[in-house]
Amino acid sequence: MYDFEYHKPKTLDDAAATLSQHEDFKLLAGGMSLLPALKLRLARYSGLVDLGALDGLRGIRREGSEIVVGAMTPHAEVADSGEVARAIPALAALAGGIGDPLVRNCGTLGGSMANADPAADYPAGVLGLGAIVMTTRRPITADAFFVGMFETALEAGEIITEVRFPIVEAAAYSKFRQPASRFALVGVFVARTPGGVRVAVTGAAPSVFRFKEAEAALSKRFDPAALDTISVSADRLNSDIHASAEYRAHCVIVMTKRAVAKIGDVGTR
Repeated sequence: MYDFEYHKPKTLDDAAATLSQHEDFKLLAGGMSLLPALKLRLARYSGLVDLGALDGLRGIRREGSEIVVGAMTPHAEVADSGEVARAIPALAALAGGIGDPLVRNCGTLGGSMANADPAADYPAGVLGLGAIVMTTRRPITADAFFVGMFETALEAGEIITEVRFPIVEAAAYSKFRQPASRFALVGVFVARTPGGVRVAVTGAAPSVFRFKEAEAALSKRFDPAALDTISVSADRLNSDIHASAEYRAHCVIVMTKRAVAKIGDVGTR
């Protein structure tokens, strides 16, 4: 690990001010991805700004037709939240399937979002539900937030404060996981909303994306069989030692069908 300065601000304003004064400082949330990268010298920053003392960025509440989750809320708290389980059970289930107990208790929603790992689970839930990412400067829609591999719409010095999840009619997440890391080889989040069906896919491509063909088919007929005539091109999908692009293309259809079937099993709330 390279040497770096360490800052642990007590207020969000202090954190933003420190970032604005140092272009090469990095925010530290749960550290589940950042710290291993630093230890292996795969990344180098002159300073870290630890958000761990900012309790105001942590917590879960319901506001009208939304579930609001603070950026520093650990995955385990989302998974165990009765409020989330009652309003959006698929989101609680998604959080409960992230990594292992260490990752779930240390990793945070905001950290996962800002890192935008192409195989992370939360991006599928955020995009599938059409959530709003709130920052120290502005709200960002889920459709505009994810830009590419490990790339988001966040600007320099911008800090995620919370994510606002709409409470939808019904939703489900289905993941084919890599057994060692528990990351998604392919994960699909399906949501039935008043505006139609949304389908978000993670793990298959360099960034999470909406499966528009499936959305159109399922909006007409919400049944796994509605996807029988749809195929996914392997072009631009990920291919690595864990799975080829062609295998992932097949998994996208399978996981989408499984998510739709889960919703059918529980019925529309």
